[in-house]
Amino acid sequence: MDDKLTQDEFEALSQIRRLKKGERESACVARNAKRLVGLKYVTSKGGMHVLTEKGQQTLFVKRCIDGLRAVAYAAPGSIDADVAAFLSRKGLIAPRTVGEGFDVTERGRESLADIDSREGKAS
Repeated sequence: MDDKLTQDEFEALSQIRRLKKGERESACVARNAKRLVGLKYVTSKGGMHVLTEKGQQTLFVKRCIDGLRAVAYAAPGSIDADVAAFLSRKGLIAPRTVGEGFDVTERGRESLADIDSREGKAS
């Protein structure tokens, strides 16, 4: 994620992802659309905004990082199945031996520490 996106821009990407055909776009999407189109995260088709491949990948990476943090900090709620499958396949989380949910592996903790250190340097 080379381009610095704000929380509002990530929220707009998320809303575009969930937007059904014929639904009206929110003010958040309208407010961020011009920049997101310029950065090639979004394109306009038939008067509606849709995610480009770059936008889909960026949003998925954000969802994976958020999911890893949620598991690491025992945040309530579950992570999406596609995110859990990816994180498991990469060895970042593992199913709990007792009960439901996941635990972060040592590799996951290292990855999270690396992500946090990079975000700290970028700020």
